[in-house]
Amino acid sequence: MRLADETRTAVNEAAAAIAAGEAVVYPTETVYGLGADATDAAAVDRVYAIKDRSRDKPLSVAFFDRDHARQYTNPTDRELAFMKQFLPGPVTVVVDRESTLPDNLTDGRPRVGVRIADNEVALALCRAAGPITATSANRSGEPSVRLPAELSASVSDEAGAIIDTGRTPGTESTVVDVEADEIIRRGALVEEIEAWLADN
Repeated sequence: MRLADETRTAVNEAAAAIAAGEAVVYPTETVYGLGADATDAAAVDRVYAIKDRSRDKPLSVAFFDRDHARQYTNPTDRELAFMKQFLPGPVTVVVDRESTLPDNLTDGRPRVGVRIADNEVALALCRAAGPITATSANRSGEPSVRLPAELSASVSDEAGAIIDTGRTPGTESTVVDVEADEIIRRGALVEEIEAWLADN
């Protein structure tokens, strides 16, 4: 799918803001996300600060495809099979991370959530900006955002760019630890995921 010129310009502006260490608001097939350079500890800190999020709650990372994700993570064969089945899609898969992702992203834990959105704008931003944080663009404890107009003033004021493509569907991603056969957060496609885990 080719992005409209206006959207492509917005993606390029957001990628430039990310390269400058800022956080941006971008659409996904679930809710709006808050994205910053996931390889830059200072940029990750900025996301925590904007969201007023506890540092012991890890952030996931968005990639543009599975090969991109494998440059920064080390999934098992079973996790790769799961990713092939469900990504791109509204699913976050927890896998081992490489040292190229900073410790503050996961509060020092060895595993990180991988997100490959089924949304052309989100994928284009990841392609242009590299791996970016994948966390909802709301202050912690507040509802997720389906329209940029719903953003808290503190989030919109701090964002280096906002890519507005209208309302998103709204069902948050299901978070899965495949190796543990554990669904950490129930969301989209949860019944299909449960069936896959039982059969594989």
